[in-house]
Amino acid sequence: MKTIDKIKKILHWRKSTKPDIDLNTEFYQQLAPFRLPMILTVVMMTIGTLGYVIIDDFPLMDAIYQTGITFTTVGFGEIQPISDAGRIFTVTLIILGFGVFSFSVGILVEVLNKGELISIIKERSMLYNIARLKNHYVICNHNDYTIQLTQQFRQNHIPFVVVDANPNLEEEAKKHNYPYFVQEEPHTELALIKSHLSSAKGVITLSNNIADNIAVIASVRLYEKEIKRRRPYFVMTNAATLSDIEKLKKLGADSVVSPTKLMAQRLSAVSQRPEMENILEEFLYKKDTPLDIEEVNVPSYSWMIFKKLKEINLPEYVKVNVVGIRDEKDKFIPMPDAEQLILQGSKLLLIGSGDSIRQAKKIARKKEKPREMQYV
Repeated sequence: MKTIDKIKKILHWRKSTKPDIDLNTEFYQQLAPFRLPMILTVVMMTIGTLGYVIIDDFPLMDAIYQTGITFTTVGFGEIQPISDAGRIFTVTLIILGFGVFSFSVGILVEVLNKGELISIIKERSMLYNIARLKNHYVICNHNDYTIQLTQQFRQNHIPFVVVDANPNLEEEAKKHNYPYFVQEEPHTELALIKSHLSSAKGVITLSNNIADNIAVIASVRLYEKEIKRRRPYFVMTNAATLSDIEKLKKLGADSVVSPTKLMAQRLSAVSQRPEMENILEEFLYKKDTPLDIEEVNVPSYSWMIFKKLKEINLPEYVKVNVVGIRDEKDKFIPMPDAEQLILQGSKLLLIGSGDSIRQAKKIARKKEKPREMQYV
């Protein structure tokens, strides 16, 4: 059992899919107004039962039954003859029962009109659904960028949770098909917990205000240290200027995207090569494509270090092509030749099928050259 527990811990398996935070306290607070009607109901049933037993010598079960049908005013009649005193007691019980019933309905209507109970029930259900996610992305701030990004994520079957303090977030989620959402300020610890960040792959914050993005990045990095996460979160954000890009990277963002710069690069590429438009749409923005392109890190312990491209022989063994190499100083070498050395800190830009690239990643993480590649 200890071995199994260790394996589960290493794989981050959970014993249950309970959320990191529950709303039981808030839920029970909303049910508190119903305590008095419940107490009154029990008291009335007790008084009625004792009354029929004492006044008309009813058996206990008959007294409970007679009290129930009288108290609820269902009109089933007398189950056995009742004396005049018993009838007066019955009329009194009916009037009191009607009063308790009216009082209870009033409380129910008041609680439902506030809407807090329904909101808490919906939120509890949402948190339990979010707790089932693993390796999802937490997308902070709902705006036009978020709408477009979530469309791409849905097409590529990438799980995500949208976090925003917008009071109309539920309506926006229905409109834009957000399966999971959290209505909280994105930079707060409560938002991070509710979005089940402990099992997330990364965070994307897309505010037009750089201060909001900075607050989210800082909160995520602090939360990361608090839970002693083994792998850092991958944090992405957007920025308007080059100075903002550098600032956000220094503060902990792994990737900072400038919409203006991206648009300029895309327009420049398409204007020079109009056919690139179809290629980009086919291979970069769709999931089910014959080819994929990805940058793969080569660890410092990898057997590939200080080897030439012709020595690792990836094209022949795993059917991927190395179309670029980025060194530790971020210098990019396009279309490297077979004599190019792979140095420490290198990243290989690979193009091939998704399965081939995944296989190349596994090979790059090995300390020794795989035996099956010795003869290729």
